[in-house]
Amino acid sequence: MTDDTGQYRGNLRYAVDIVMCIDATASMGPVLDEVKNSALSFPARLKAEMAQKRKAISQFRLKVIAFRDFADFADDAMEESDFFAIPDDLAQFESFVRGLTPEGGGDAPESGLEALALAIRAPWERGLDRRRHVIVMFTDAPAHPLGDPKARAAHTYPAGLPLDGDALLEEWGYARSQQALMENSAKRLVLFAPDEFPWKDIADEWNMTILFPSAAGQGLEEVEMSEIINTIANSI
Repeated sequence: MTDDTGQYRGNLRYAVDIVMCIDATASMGPVLDEVKNSALSFPARLKAEMAQKRKAISQFRLKVIAFRDFADFADDAMEESDFFAIPDDLAQFESFVRGLTPEGGGDAPESGLEALALAIRAPWERGLDRRRHVIVMFTDAPAHPLGDPKARAAHTYPAGLPLDGDALLEEWGYARSQQALMENSAKRLVLFAPDEFPWKDIADEWNMTILFPSAAGQGLEEVEMSEIINTIANSI
């Protein structure tokens, strides 16, 4: 319930956690700066959008997972931050994002599904009264299937990740999933990715998911970023 100013009444507290999975391979060079700028502007833009909708966030946290390709070069295949509490940790968030550089990647498919798996396993907020857990994927490439032997042989490959797409879907959760790690009423997945495997299949088959198709070498258009922010704001 809201008062005459549109602010929430009572003691309800709203928590929003967002994990940004960012492709940091060489092919993203022409667009990575745009993605980084969008990520850096994200907290202020989401806050402004929420204010326009007369909604308030009690706790807002951001986490970044930058990925490349375990099968190409293992040492920098994944860069993962902790959750940053915004606005208190805004400087640390900005420093992490600015430090991302486009390099590596090898063949066309990248380790995007590993990044998605790590995002699903993030330490999401489980308290407060209402929660929204959002994963945003930025990539211009398809992904290697989970369980790819060359990727799993990498010495930096995270332990215990799902072995295939079906197991990953189980952790995302669906109607009868017994292994779901995501809170069904809280979760959202926003994909800025090519309209091909695996992103098209995920958008078609996973619940609470939306795909904004992109093409290799094309930047993140302003209208697309606005739609992503609106999607998140409208879901809270």
